[in-house]
Amino acid sequence: MPGPDDTAEQIAALLEGIVRRQRRALKQDVDVTHGQFRLLRTLDHAGQPLRPSELANQLGIVPRSATTVVDDLEAAGLVARRPDPADRRATLVALTPAGTKVLTTIRRQRRDAMVSLIERLTLTEQSTLLHLLTRLSDD
Repeated sequence: MPGPDDTAEQIAALLEGIVRRQRRALKQDVDVTHGQFRLLRTLDHAGQPLRPSELANQLGIVPRSATTVVDDLEAAGLVARRPDPADRRATLVALTPAGTKVLTTIRRQRRDAMVSLIERLTLTEQSTLLHLLTRLSDD
């Protein structure tokens, strides 16, 4: 009988494999890294433009890394910087319509990839999996 360490290792490997499959399912026409996707998603969830420092804080990365990701996304036309009306020295980062479109495409592709995986499970198994993953993700 496997011990807790073996079980944890197996679960970690299985989850990594599922995530890898989901990432491979993204079509090649969407040229966005996982970090860039996370930044786009964070802006979308915020529902308003954010300062780069706030993006870094929400993403759990250093501000310089957030600036690099914003630079790349801005060069691709997926985000835009604009002055902060509350502080002329600061800038805000906002999704562009192209950024929203890319985010929608990625979300659809990720959802489709997950649907193809969970279709193998019965509705009861899907519900149980959702319940267990929710418990594990609770802080």
